Amino acid sequence: MLTSAVLSIFIVSYALIATERVHRVAAALGGVAAMVVVGVVDAETAFFNYESGIDWNVIFLLFGMMVIVGVLKQTGIFEFLALWAARTSKGRPYRLLVLLVLVSATVAPILDNVTCVLLVAPVTLSVCRQLGLDPAPYLISMILASNIGGTATLIGDPPNIIVGSRAGLSFVDFLVHSLPLTVVLLVGFTVMARWLFRSYLSSTVDVSDRIADIHPRDAITNMRLLVRCLVVLGLVMVAFSLHTVLHLDASIVAMMGAGLTVLVSRTEPEEFLEEVEWGTLAFFMALFVLVGSLVSVGIIGDLGEAAVRAMGDDELLGATALLFGSGVFGAFVDNIPYTTAMVPIVDDMVASTATSGADSPLWWAFVFGADLGGSATAVAAGANVVVLGIAAKAGEPISFWKFTRYGLVVTVATLAVAWSYVYLRYFVWWS
Repeated sequence: MLTSAVLSIFIVSYALIATERVHRVAAALGGVAAMVVVGVVDAETAFFNYESGIDWNVIFLLFGMMVIVGVLKQTGIFEFLALWAARTSKGRPYRLLVLLVLVSATVAPILDNVTCVLLVAPVTLSVCRQLGLDPAPYLISMILASNIGGTATLIGDPPNIIVGSRAGLSFVDFLVHSLPLTVVLLVGFTVMARWLFRSYLSSTVDVSDRIADIHPRDAITNMRLLVRCLVVLGLVMVAFSLHTVLHLDASIVAMMGAGLTVLVSRTEPEEFLEEVEWGTLAFFMALFVLVGSLVSVGIIGDLGEAAVRAMGDDELLGATALLFGSGVFGAFVDNIPYTTAMVPIVDDMVASTATSGADSPLWWAFVFGADLGGSATAVAAGANVVVLGIAAKAGEPISFWKFTRYGLVVTVATLAVAWSYVYLRYFVWWS
């Protein structure tokens, strides 16, 4: 009876999150409240239990990076990058698109893809208006590039943080295993974009008068603060790379970086805390508790055992199912709750094989599928929802289907390349 109640609550909460009938934070918190009422959640299981509670490493890693970004945003560096791209393009639409893709793909692995699009999307809209260009292909390309670029690092996409915390994957592990694929995918995407958006990119815009007043350097509002923040960010990146050597969790590194950024910037609390996405953090915490409820009543364990039996000794079959299965599921639901629910199952699958941790192709197939599947539809990832909301508010709406007809093509192509990478790297070259 309890198991049925927990499963029903989870399905209803998940459906509300996926369909956006109510705000996803409200849906997740409502689900947690229902779990408390049926007696499966209490303070111990929610806050202090590793298997069924909140993963505080993920929460504080996100919080620390949000604080760093909140201070860095005050320098104008993101506006500078977008304006530089506009001026450098010299009125050539495809060149502008490639430059914005490169900016997004560079920023996303460092600051996470949601933070990246929050900062770059409004500026992209402004630049397109100044140049008299339809912003749709540039915004869609920026989303897709940030989703691909976010695959490269531990902090580049929320699913990576969740998987990394559970599987014990380090920042360096992601650079070694994910970065090579990401580079290949981005090169392929920039070439594909020329074909996908050919109707928008066929002519050169006469912008000699329009770009004359664009001076990227003017966007930097505080050079001294920018230099200080970049030094701290560089130290944080180094510490992320060495956190296993330093015996510091990535969350501790992020919090130390946040504290140092606030210290050197002398920023008032209300200034940097204003940029923290409290709703996102609350959403994550509620999701952990919801999935933990499934763990507590044994549902996740039963699913894990079934997946292990289905895979048998065929690790390639398991990796293929995880990669394409995650891509398909990720196309219809936000990849954050999907990843949170699947991590315990993948953990059971990995435990039944001879490989573990960063050596397991199952973890990487799962990461690639969850990340790349987030590009398929307008609701498949947080970055997609954020940008389409910004565009609609600015009077430049992008419909669900307009985004999806491009996103699906890119998702199918990137998943095919990702499967080839997994097969060659883990089953051919290292077999």
